[in-house]
Amino acid sequence: MSIVIVGGNECMAGQYESICKSYGCKAKVFTKESGALKKKIGSPDLLVLFTNTVSHKMVISASQEAKRSKLKVERVRSSSAAALHSVLSKHCGCPANG
Repeated sequence: MSIVIVGGNECMAGQYESICKSYGCKAKVFTKESGALKKKIGSPDLLVLFTNTVSHKMVISASQEAKRSKLKVERVRSSSAAALHSVLSKHCGCPANG
């Protein structure tokens, strides 16, 4: 399963990727806007929006792209590791390594 994470803390980007990897998912993380987001998103199975740590403009851009591409979107207020675990357990099941 491929996941795109929009928002979150820049210093936790690597941790977000390793958490996704533990669930058997491949992740792209965009903590801040750098160019056209719609060209970089691709076609993931799930789009996770950390709404508390991302600009309104970026939320709108990601939401529009998700709607256009008919992507599943999970909006999460907190950008913590626990919040990401919660989303992934809902969509991907249990982590592979326990």
